[in-house]
Amino acid sequence: MSVHASPLGVRPVGRARVGIRRVSGTDVAGAAGVSQKTVSRVVNNDPQVSPDVRQRVQEAIRSLGYRPNTAARSLLLGRSRTVGLLTLGSAAYGPASLAIATGRAVSAAGYGLRVVNTFDLDEQTMENGLVSLLDQGVDAIVVNEPTSMFQPRRHGLAVPVLSLSGPLNLSATELVVETDETSGVTEAVNHLLELGHVTVHHIGGPKDWPSAVRRTEAWRAALEAAGRNTPDVLEGDWSLASGYEAGRALAQRPGVTAVFAANDHMAIGLARALQDAGRRVPDDVSIVGYDDVPEATFLSRALTTVRQDLTVAAARGVELLVQVLEGRRDQGLLETIPTHLVIRETTGPAPTS
Repeated sequence: MSVHASPLGVRPVGRARVGIRRVSGTDVAGAAGVSQKTVSRVVNNDPQVSPDVRQRVQEAIRSLGYRPNTAARSLLLGRSRTVGLLTLGSAAYGPASLAIATGRAVSAAGYGLRVVNTFDLDEQTMENGLVSLLDQGVDAIVVNEPTSMFQPRRHGLAVPVLSLSGPLNLSATELVVETDETSGVTEAVNHLLELGHVTVHHIGGPKDWPSAVRRTEAWRAALEAAGRNTPDVLEGDWSLASGYEAGRALAQRPGVTAVFAANDHMAIGLARALQDAGRRVPDDVSIVGYDDVPEATFLSRALTTVRQDLTVAAARGVELLVQVLEGRRDQGLLETIPTHLVIRETTGPAPTS
């Protein structure tokens, strides 16, 4: 028996399968020995289903390769079971870490994720991002933006909002989860003062980032509370290079013995600039950063820094948001996640001469 090539040069293998029927919830119900309504409850994570029944249904779903018709389910329930994320399109540690942690938490909660990345920090860009997510039919929106520049609204958004960027007043049930920047910065400044440093210099982040403003304000308030003078702030852009440039300037000032940088990358750039200028860390100058990035422990001198747990912040925020979506919470909330100082090798007593 000979085999002839098809006109497209593809060898036919057996008979083509035509009209393959999609596995339905009825098939799953039959395989698991339950009703179709029970299958629906398992798919929708109904807590009223007993563990053994849930396991039987899940095993039938896996063995049959069942995939729920999400479009039909959304139409029936009036919900898409998706969460929108409006986030800065940046590789910077803070925004990127929050975005990744949010995605994981949303997925773990059984929701899909729709992401809109922004690249400009202006009101129109923010508005366009929100509208894009609403047009996609999301059930809720998470905002992870380093700006509060949102267009004022007479009425809140029609969906719940979780802000990881401070209060934004976008929804009547707006949830705000943020790290305690004020306490973290205050602890850092006081640590340096307790080591005998007369004052603490500061490399701040961009002035149009509310987090940078909050950290600068906390640094200034801590020094004023201790009765110390507040040196001029050197502004960076969160990068290693900007920390290095600020460090070159500070290295020329013999009275500088302690510096708080608004993030770890600027602190690392600062340390390199001081080293290049012949200033020893921490013998001549002590340094504290902020974030506790993974590489902070592995520098030639491990970085003393303020740790903020962004994974915990995102997970807690999504947990609260799901409570709102499932009718277990009907009011907004502001919750603060603690920060704490991690003392390593870049801080020490003030030099005596």
